[in-house]
Amino acid sequence: MNQKKIAILQSNYIPWKGYFDLISSVDEFILYDDMQYTRRDWRNRNRIKTANGILWLSIPVQVKGKYFQSIRDTKVSTSDWNKKHWQTIVHSYSKAPYFADYKEFFENLYLSTTEEYLSEINTKFIIAINKLLNIKTPIRSSSEFDLAEGKSERLLELCKKLNATTYLSGPAARDYLDQALFANEKIDIEWMDYSGYSEYKQLFPPFDHAVSIIDLLFNCGPHAPGFMKQAIQNEPSLLG
Repeated sequence: MNQKKIAILQSNYIPWKGYFDLISSVDEFILYDDMQYTRRDWRNRNRIKTANGILWLSIPVQVKGKYFQSIRDTKVSTSDWNKKHWQTIVHSYSKAPYFADYKEFFENLYLSTTEEYLSEINTKFIIAINKLLNIKTPIRSSSEFDLAEGKSERLLELCKKLNATTYLSGPAARDYLDQALFANEKIDIEWMDYSGYSEYKQLFPPFDHAVSIIDLLFNCGPHAPGFMKQAIQNEPSLLG
């Protein structure tokens, strides 16, 4: 039987390096966007470093009266968020060593973003950054599939529909994942380890791992994969 490892995770906005490590660790990655949108989470926001400390970049979304909407049904509430975010990024990172190398790439990415739905925006940015990092893992959406109810049951069914032999999960799922269900179907579970990352030189100390991948890209450029666990260096990437 052919071995196939998959991961299933909600889409995040310009995620941190660990998110891309997870993607590059598997044979297929599923965006879990038919799940409920959670407020004050990573779905519509992420952190960058500035001269004044950590700053949250948040995409404004429609949430009033929509307590049970899914991530893929969550709509952006203003149309100029992309221009504001890009201006903030330029202000914060223009003096970073490799900002000039990627300025055009990210400027085009931000200013061309007119999608109305958060999931579409997140997916667009994740795929674009994957290309920068030379991550070739195929990406699909959980909304493509008819799934059962129950946290563990849904994940298991996705694994079965995709003929997965191993499910790579984030560590937080240890609290709820029914591992016996997977064992009964002979699907192995592995847990992503986000510890042990090396530090790199950031513009503004002290060092902080929990920031968007763009911080690593602007500060380290073509050396960025070396500060990730799954260094994708077999072929040239858009990093140079």
